[in-house]
Amino acid sequence: MLTSTELLGRVNGFLAGLSYDRKPESIYAPIKYVLSIGGKRIRPVLMLLAYNLYKDNPESILMQACALETYHNYTLLHDDLMDNADVRRGKPTVHRKWDANTAILSGDSMLVLAYQRMAQCDPAKLKPVLDLFTETALEIGEGQQYDMDFERRTDVTEAEYIEMIRLKTSVLLACATKMGAILADAPEADADALYKFGEQIGLAFQLQDDLLDVYGDPAVFGKAIGGDIVSNKKTYMLINACQRADGEQRAELMRWITATDFDRSEKVAAVTRIYDQLGIRSLCEERINGYFSRANECLSAVGVAEGRKEQLRAYAREMMHRKL
Repeated sequence: MLTSTELLGRVNGFLAGLSYDRKPESIYAPIKYVLSIGGKRIRPVLMLLAYNLYKDNPESILMQACALETYHNYTLLHDDLMDNADVRRGKPTVHRKWDANTAILSGDSMLVLAYQRMAQCDPAKLKPVLDLFTETALEIGEGQQYDMDFERRTDVTEAEYIEMIRLKTSVLLACATKMGAILADAPEADADALYKFGEQIGLAFQLQDDLLDVYGDPAVFGKAIGGDIVSNKKTYMLINACQRADGEQRAELMRWITATDFDRSEKVAAVTRIYDQLGIRSLCEERINGYFSRANECLSAVGVAEGRKEQLRAYAREMMHRKL
């Protein structure tokens, strides 16, 4: 069986070898650019690891694994445009390097390419593969809309937030693990258990992002901490702080949330101080550990030898051990 590092190398090599020989070149240059500037490749690696539970030729589904990566990067391209972001992975975003119209059109083409690449699977599996992929794509759009809707609300509940991140983030990881199982002819019960495994890992991963944004080391996290606080993003951290705050703390939180003119570092420090007072960090860590434990329970239910699961377990642990 291949390790996650070996699979990552194969994914990167396959992506680099994909050709874009259509015209005009100006629509495909941003696509090649987006797929060449790096990334963790979590989704294709998860798909290949899930497939490798059952079969020893994960290279045979590299096209479908890279279809997921193409789709994921399409969502990032459009997210960057909606957020007016300047940088992605240390490089200028597409709408900054080119323009907004190019970002829209190239992103749309990436979505079509993702479907084209996914459809090159075994014809016998085409319907279940495309059904899963399409349902996942619809759910991700729904999650993105919820995320935008939440920006205008001050009453977002924890349950609403968890459902939003499940749709926006978790379902694509769940799709990756289940699709690997489908392509490997896994039993339906195993495919469903692997879906739940990916979903729970996705929830833990996103909550860890919330935590890292407040308590992470910028040198390790890859960006300045406090971005969610500055933008008043309705994260697990902020929602629970608002729910647990006393009158004085809630008043201070609302003052910072509604402020239009503020010093960035002062706001981040003040809100973090309230999080510390309320024990929000430990609360979030407990929830992350709960999702991770449930993910391992789902993987334990998969009917293959434990030794074959070790690479997938190790990769999940690696995902969860990003440093604060």
